[in-house]
Order: sequence, then C-alpha cells, then structure tokens
Amino acid sequence: MSSANKKPKRKVDVVVISDVHLGTYGSRAKELLNYLKTIEPKKLILNGDIIDIWQFKKRYFPKPHMKVIKYITSLVTKGVDVYYITGNHDEMLRKFVGFEIGNFQLVNKLVLELDGKKAWFFHGDVFDVTMQHSKWLAKLGGVGYDLLIMINTFVNWFSEKILGRGRISFSKKIKNSVKSAVKHINSFEDTAAEIAFQNEYDYVICGHIHQPQQRNILNTNNPEQSVEYLNSGDWIENLTALEYHQKKWKIYSYQNDAIAQKLGPTDHDTDNDLGKADLKNKDLFNELIKEINVIGEKSIQNKSV
Repeated sequence: MSSANKKPKRKVDVVVISDVHLGTYGSRAKELLNYLKTIEPKKLILNGDIIDIWQFKKRYFPKPHMKVIKYITSLVTKGVDVYYITGNHDEMLRKFVGFEIGNFQLVNKLVLELDGKKAWFFHGDVFDVTMQHSKWLAKLGGVGYDLLIMINTFVNWFSEKILGRGRISFSKKIKNSVKSAVKHINSFEDTAAEIAFQNEYDYVICGHIHQPQQRNILNTNNPEQSVEYLNSGDWIENLTALEYHQKKWKIYSYQNDAIAQKLGPTDHDTDNDLGKADLKNKDLFNELIKEINVIGEKSIQNKSV
C-alpha cells in the first residue's frame, strides 16, 4: 500500500491490551500488529501476559511475535506512554518493576486519572486461588490450554481453507458450558469491583481471564456508588482490546475491524519505524530481547529440575 493511499490512523486516548502470550503457538501476533498499525494512541497499557515466559521455548519465537515487540518499542520513540503491567505468565519480569526509560515503565499495577475519574489497571491474577496456592497446577493448566489452542489452530485452518466455514473456539465453548467457569468469572468481576469501591475508583480494568467485558457494577452496600468493570480479553481467541476516547470506554473487536483485517505484510513499516528510533531506544529494544532470552533460559532450566 503506497503512503498516498494509507488511511489515517484512529486517534485514541488510551488503549489496553492483555494476554497476547507472545512465544506460544496460539498467539495471534499478526492480527495484533494489524490493529496497532491502525491506531494512534496517547497511552498504551500492556496489562499482563504479553510475553508468555511460562511456555517459553528458545526454538519458538517467530518473526511476527518479534515484530510486535519492535512496533511497541517504536511507539515509545514517538512519545507514546507505554506501561507494561506484569501478569502471571510474565511474572519473572516483576524483579524489574520500577524500571523506566523514556516513556516506558514496568509496573505491577497502575492508577491513572482520566477526565477527573480514577482508573485502576492490574492484570488480575491476584484474585486467582489456583495461582496463589497451586502454581504448579496453574502452569500445568497453561500447557494444556496451549495444546488445545494448537489443535484448535489446525481445525480452524481446515475449516476455513478446506470446508470454507468460519472459525470455532474449543476453549470458549468449554468455558461457556461449564457452570463453575462462569461462576469463577462472575466472582472475579465482583471481587475486583469490591476493592474498587473501597478505594473509590471509577474504573477497574483487568485481563487474565480472557473474557472481554464492560459492565457497570452497583455497590449493594451503597446504592449511590458504582464502578465500571472492564476486561480487555485476549489475543488468542477473542482478539479484543479496550479503547478510551472522548471520555468513554469501548471494547474493540478485531473481528469487526475490516480495515485492520485488510492489512498485509507490506503495510507494516515496523522495520522503518524502528530504524528511525534514536540509539537509546534501539538499546532498549536490544536489552529487552536479551532479558527475555535470559529469563526464558532460566524458565527452561526450572522446568527440567
């Protein structure tokens, strides 16, 4: 696509993405990159599980996954405020919390004022009982989920290319059909809202459960108090994000974005963007990749112990 034919990017005040799981077979990095190329955010919040260190495999970190990291780095050089909030699959990054360079910050949680209202951002794994008490079981579940996504990827390829039908999601069907899963999601949302009430936050924004959501929750103990609960979903199955613009939140869905879906590899000027970066931010990218490899190696060593 020539620069003359390029469509203007949508201006957005805040964009929230989570649960990208770069480094796994199920991560839809190409679609995420397409989406990022269509927007011009003032702030980008990476709300956990962006890089999946739990499932890290040195032999598997494909080019599209690397391009997502490069593009986010290029946004930093353009003056976009980028916050990386740690999640459970990238929890090993928590030892670097407080790291800050230019417009990039690594944090465990974040509170921002948006047009006079307080927004609380965090990944959400602190509410997960399995995470807190049986981390090995949660990691085993993560491996099983990744295997299910691999099988699902092949089935969707066969469905689209051979049968000419649409995509299906095994895990979404399982989640929606198991009552305990639905109950867990509702409990997660109510717990987040309760803490938001106590701290007088107006918005509470999470990830973790891969369930995009936007709902207003009333305080049963104070009918005059409410909080807007939002969840950014994921970039494995739902392909969703959160956007805040003109004092309103909305759930973005890639499936409904015809412009992003039409983008191809030649429309990505990621390498050119990175080439324009100053030396310090190139060093940031190189150091980040170096740390990912080091942390991933440690994760592999821990698996073999």
